[in-house]
Amino acid sequence: MKDKYGRNIEYLRISLTDRCNLRCKYCMPEEGIHDKKTHGEIMTLEEIYEVVEICTELGVKKIRLTGGEPLTRLGVTSLVEKISKLDKVTDISMTTNAVLLKKYAKELKEAGLKRVNISLDTLNEKKYKEITRLGSIKDVFDGLEEAKKVGLLPIKINIVLIDRFNDDEIEDFVELTRNEDIQVRFIELMPIGQTADWARDYFVPNTIVLERIKELEPVEIGDKSSPARYYMLPGGKGKVGLINPISHQFCRNCNRLRLTADGKIKPCLHSDQEIDVLKTIREGGNVKEVMKSSILKKPLKHHLNDGEAIQRSMARIGG
Repeated sequence: MKDKYGRNIEYLRISLTDRCNLRCKYCMPEEGIHDKKTHGEIMTLEEIYEVVEICTELGVKKIRLTGGEPLTRLGVTSLVEKISKLDKVTDISMTTNAVLLKKYAKELKEAGLKRVNISLDTLNEKKYKEITRLGSIKDVFDGLEEAKKVGLLPIKINIVLIDRFNDDEIEDFVELTRNEDIQVRFIELMPIGQTADWARDYFVPNTIVLERIKELEPVEIGDKSSPARYYMLPGGKGKVGLINPISHQFCRNCNRLRLTADGKIKPCLHSDQEIDVLKTIREGGNVKEVMKSSILKKPLKHHLNDGEAIQRSMARIGG
């Protein structure tokens, strides 16, 4: 189904939970998210599947499971298996911090998951502990290797670029793409939720990547809806992506909706506009009409570039 600006909406990102086993500084406060949702306030896996099934009838083909940390949600593998069996779904993937990935990678692959995006903002053990407040980088590396082993490919590593924290590791991350067919993607820090002020203080445009690595060459990919602009090292096997929601808008090609763990449809990540589909489900309403309406309410563009910030934290929206 197309929105009112002619964009074909075919991608649904689903937050399975607002809980996480890390406390990344740009994502949530040290004590965790405020006003945690109770079990009854979040969608059941059956309700999530109902929304997915209806969305596929409206043209959605790609599903991404996120969180919080999606692997902390009980039953995630069974949900992957059910979604993967829908005829119209061509791609089902997951964004994870990979702390639990070594444990679950094989069963996720067998259930039908195709690939993973791994959130990793530093290659340094001490700095990883600093930015996540709780994590062990060894767990991430173990999860990454297990994902390669079972074939959750291609692997994408997402790095939130943070001034005075990991901007000195740009070269190290890019070097990972020289000999391995992986995608390393630098994402600009976004002022979202309870950590918006912190994000503004540590923002750096990721054009700095091109300034630092002069040998990177632009490459075209088939997916025009991707928010990333891609580059390669000469002779490199992998790709380097730049995702610039602040310095360069990519709204004109946006093809996605987001479903939060508490059952709100967000037509745009960077807007406080939400449509309550969970209420519709539990009151026996017409879910398909709500989804159609949500698509038609998708705005032309976001306004983060104008200094706006939204109220929900990234953990509560879904990464």
